[in-house]
Amino acid sequence: MECVFGLVGNGFAVVAADTSAVHSILVHKSNEDKIMVLDSHKLIAASGESGDRVQFTEYIQKNVALYQFRNGIPLTTAAAANFTRGELATALRKNPYFVNILLAGYDKETGPSLYYIDYISTLHKVDKGAFGYGSYFSLSLMDRHYHSGMSLEEAIDLVDKCILEIRSRLVMAPPNFVIKIVDKDGARHFAWRESIKDDSVPSA
Repeated sequence: MECVFGLVGNGFAVVAADTSAVHSILVHKSNEDKIMVLDSHKLIAASGESGDRVQFTEYIQKNVALYQFRNGIPLTTAAAANFTRGELATALRKNPYFVNILLAGYDKETGPSLYYIDYISTLHKVDKGAFGYGSYFSLSLMDRHYHSGMSLEEAIDLVDKCILEIRSRLVMAPPNFVIKIVDKDGARHFAWRESIKDDSVPSA
């Protein structure tokens, strides 16, 4: 029941993801952050098997940092997306990762961008995208309300509409979501949308 979606606005990209860590019929935690900061101006939001998701996104993050350390310049968003797609394609023939990715970034020359990369290494540059069961609702809402050049307020309002629709329409909908944005000022956390909180277990 994972939900990951994002869109590109006027000078920024925003991505949102549910925060539930689920296995079979059990919810292990409801504050798992599935959106990783790749570098100062890139975000990678992922869904899929928990182990694959964590291992692969960390692998991409460290290799993006290694490239910048070796060469003195960061990868562009397009280059990072193509590197990620290449690693998924290589693994597909050996030991595949079941992970779907939305990679958002901001470049001085080209502005904000969003890339759709699925577990069989399909790569597309998109204005809006989604993965998981929540995509059935978020994609239809974005088709209806999205337009190019959206302001940040309009984009967040649309993200909130998607979250509300997922919560009200999806069986066993995830209760909490995290929202992050990337623009000329960098990649950063924007907000949590919580309906429940994890309680700390008292020590014995």
